[in-house]
Amino acid sequence: MSELRKDPISGHWVIISTERGSRPSDFGSSPATAPVEFCPFCEGHEDKTPPEIFSFREENSKPNQRGWSLRVVPNKFPALRIEGYLERKGDGIYDRMNGIGAHEVVIETPHHAQILSSLSEQMIGRVFIAYRERIRDLANDRRFRFCIVFKNQGFHAGATLLHAHSQIVALPITPQWVENELGGARRYYNQKERCIFCDILRQELDDDVRIVTKNDHFAAIAPYAPRFPFETWILPLDHCSNYEDISYEQIQALASLIKDLLCRLETALEYPPFNYMIHTSPLPVRGNNYYHWHIELIPRLTSTAGFEWGTGFYINPTPPEDAAVFLRKLRPRE
Repeated sequence: MSELRKDPISGHWVIISTERGSRPSDFGSSPATAPVEFCPFCEGHEDKTPPEIFSFREENSKPNQRGWSLRVVPNKFPALRIEGYLERKGDGIYDRMNGIGAHEVVIETPHHAQILSSLSEQMIGRVFIAYRERIRDLANDRRFRFCIVFKNQGFHAGATLLHAHSQIVALPITPQWVENELGGARRYYNQKERCIFCDILRQELDDDVRIVTKNDHFAAIAPYAPRFPFETWILPLDHCSNYEDISYEQIQALASLIKDLLCRLETALEYPPFNYMIHTSPLPVRGNNYYHWHIELIPRLTSTAGFEWGTGFYINPTPPEDAAVFLRKLRPRE
């Protein structure tokens, strides 16, 4: 079984997952480029994945067979397993617990050659509906404290299969970076009685310097202090602390903005590998006034090396103002 171990100095938790080490791609030096006939995520290969736990399907089609447009399945090589007990314990000065959680894969399309930006807005919307519905379901398990939703597109962004997919991991603890972000937002609110993300949105919309694109429900901005070139944040215009509270109307607007933004990035940067993560409140924390859920999208254009790891500082050669102007002026491909 996997195990969670806590560093006593930094407070960061690490997952020791020997099961993940059995993946064929681990520690390899070249991308996993499984052809269609061997891809477990392609339509017709449903028997190569664990049974689905959520899907969008044609009427009268049966689970785990053809006829789907999106499937969510447990990860075959999970970082954490849902069965068992946490069994928190001490090991001298160290803290550890069993690797209990959930690790799910959202297979975004039945077609091997498609990427997220090539899907219709309706299909992109289904991806974000799946995130919402799975988080709502996982929140019913009292062992889980936080759900992270993330996408790795491209080998250099950490993807081990080319077929379009993203992942959801439910954790029994709140990650340290989430605690840090929540703490900063809470301190700002205690001082000013306003959400810092709402204030950022107001200033960016007024200044119109770092806005990349926007619609009636969302804005994509180049953050003031980005760690990486062309890093982009997507924020709902209305305050909301938990992603799982997103409405259907907002999901449609988010799908439209995501497609627009990805097409701009692909036009500007020639289909870069990228990661995105949904930043949301911990599961037990609902409807607070100080935190604002958002998505961080990071093209993988530079490498993190010794200086960054050693200092926590990031060197970004592209000012966010230049990145925003460049992307805003582009006419995205159809």
